[in-house]
Amino acid sequence: MVWIRNLIAVLVWAGLAALSRPVTGNFSWAVFSFGLGTLLAWHIWQLSRVVRWTRDLQRPPPPSAGLWDEALARIYRHLRSQERQLALLEGNVQGFFAAAQALPDGLVTLDEEFHIDWCNRIARQHLGLRLPADRGQNLLNLVRAPAFVDYARQEDWPAPLLVRSPGGGERLLMVQLISYNKHQRMLLTRDVTQIEKLETTRRDFVANVSHELRTPLTVLAGFLETLRDMPPGALSDEQREQYLKLMLDQAQRMQAIVADLLTLSTLESSPTTDPQPVNMPILIETALSQARALSGGRHAFASDIDADMDVLGTATEISSAISNLIINAVRYTPDDGHITVSWRREADGSARYAVKDTGIGIAAQHLPRLTERFYRVDRSRSRESGGTGLGLAITKHIAMRHEAELDIASELGQGSTFSLRFPESRVVAAEHRTRQ
Repeated sequence: MVWIRNLIAVLVWAGLAALSRPVTGNFSWAVFSFGLGTLLAWHIWQLSRVVRWTRDLQRPPPPSAGLWDEALARIYRHLRSQERQLALLEGNVQGFFAAAQALPDGLVTLDEEFHIDWCNRIARQHLGLRLPADRGQNLLNLVRAPAFVDYARQEDWPAPLLVRSPGGGERLLMVQLISYNKHQRMLLTRDVTQIEKLETTRRDFVANVSHELRTPLTVLAGFLETLRDMPPGALSDEQREQYLKLMLDQAQRMQAIVADLLTLSTLESSPTTDPQPVNMPILIETALSQARALSGGRHAFASDIDADMDVLGTATEISSAISNLIINAVRYTPDDGHITVSWRREADGSARYAVKDTGIGIAAQHLPRLTERFYRVDRSRSRESGGTGLGLAITKHIAMRHEAELDIASELGQGSTFSLRFPESRVVAAEHRTRQ
């Protein structure tokens, strides 16, 4: 090693100097030379210890390094301070990454040329990105929607943009580019599919309500204008009665629509109440009586009801759902048709209330939308039947509030079966009736 060679050279020099001076009689010079050489050798040895320490700065500095002690102590303290700061910074960085991963929105960091540096989990789902494979790739080569490319190439991005997810499907994303630092950018993505669907539903709802209320209002206004402009005595008693009946029908139709809208609003906004045992056989028999009265003998009714089984819930809400399904069957089943109502336990312990008819049936493409507000398969027939277009929407909300499922099975020209399936946790035996 170099330090050993230097140490030997100094010791040899000191020895030779010490040996040469006594010959000339200068003993003091010999002692001085030997002492100087020894001191230099000691410093070289200490320096070698310092050099060895620098190879592993995690260790404390060597003890008793002479004049090096203070300098080494300061260096060591500075290194430990730097390590603590680095650990703190690393913890902060990891915290920032963890926070970015936990964001409900997507985040992609980019350079000024749109090369990908990093993205969180949500952004990978939204944009179909893969890390580390896509790190360094140009985002515009991966998200090729023309609208997004044009948006990205603007000088600034004051507003977000709606684009379809590159992964396909119906996912709609709201994206926005933001500049930060000097040459860095970030892309924020948010899944607004559900929000857009709700907004579409809201627009459709407002349009449908306006349309449904406009028709009876137009009829009412027309008759009222006619009655106002006609001279006294121009109408016979029979005509007057006909006009008044038509006006009353339209007023009652508007009243039914408003009542159903208020019911829907209550179901959506009010909290669920503590479930109580509901006497299902009584509710079903009451609804059947109403349906027979509405039918006026035009349909044949049959029932299969388990008299010893009830459910936990709210009686008024369940009664509304039961009645809606039976009345729908009456309205859409031709004369001489059959309507069967059943209330039975299923093999898995759940309970099913079902209404089966031999009516006109429903085409498959309409089934997923039947519970939408004001959705009608045949608008003209729906108005003739007197429905508001809200009955199934109300029934679906009631089912959700009772952890039940609304099932619809139908085939065009073969009739339909509408059923409510209550989970086993909601089904109770009728023993509670004796304790009431």
